[in-house]
Amino acid sequence: MKIRRGNRVKLLISIVGFAWLTWASGPDFDRARKLYNLTEFQQSLEVLHAIPNKDAAVYELIGRNYYGQGEFKKATEVLEKATALQPGNSDYHLWLGRAYGRRAETSSMITAPGLANKARQFFERAAQLNPDNLEAQSDLLEYYLEAPGFLGGGFDKAAATATQIARISPSEGHWAQAKLAEKRKEYSSAEAQLRRAVDLAPHQIGRLLDLARLFTKQGRYQDADLSLAKAEQIAPDSPKLLFAKADLYIKSKRNIEVARQLLKRYISSALTPEDPPRADAEKLLRQVQGS
Repeated sequence: MKIRRGNRVKLLISIVGFAWLTWASGPDFDRARKLYNLTEFQQSLEVLHAIPNKDAAVYELIGRNYYGQGEFKKATEVLEKATALQPGNSDYHLWLGRAYGRRAETSSMITAPGLANKARQFFERAAQLNPDNLEAQSDLLEYYLEAPGFLGGGFDKAAATATQIARISPSEGHWAQAKLAEKRKEYSSAEAQLRRAVDLAPHQIGRLLDLARLFTKQGRYQDADLSLAKAEQIAPDSPKLLFAKADLYIKSKRNIEVARQLLKRYISSALTPEDPPRADAEKLLRQVQGS
């Protein structure tokens, strides 16, 4: 088939455009993502900033790196660019909501409400764009539970979101119901919901750690230690477990020397972006160094 000159030009432009997109998301982008997954945020940023033709995926990963560094204002600025380029991407809105949420937590009383409202709006948009986005629904639930009514929080909204979470994942649905019950100080109900979550996902330690936190909050330290021991049987080298144990020991003012050693192990562990930041562990360690 003979291609007319005008069509050949259009085809050439399309090929060039595709080549640029492929290059932007090619080997350099893959290397930057691997560095991000190793929490080497600055090195990942250096690779990403050197990419001349940045697409939405590049901006999003830059934003995640800034988030990992605690540079939340920079994170929102770059993630805004990612959502502008791909307004239908649920995950991009989720990360933008998280960045605005952290800005709200670390800002003044004057600016915090506006930033919190932006976080809510982006969480809600992420959930609207993809109702099956479990992380978006979970973050939205926690926002509704923690924020006051004038910032869009509320139990009715949280309960509706918990129902949506249960539709996506029965085990996470029980976690969501536990969060609701705990907020209402219905601790027996919260415990029952978390135990159901553990039964449905017996090889995951997250809900066991939630049980340990709930027991610690009530002063039930023996039960908390039993939950931690079960988690250790499942994932003895989990960084999340190391951090959670140290954090709970410090909160309950017991086993402080053990907590110090756990934090040192955590700081020297290979972490992922899903683990608590090293900076949080270092802060806790400084907190107990003189104890």
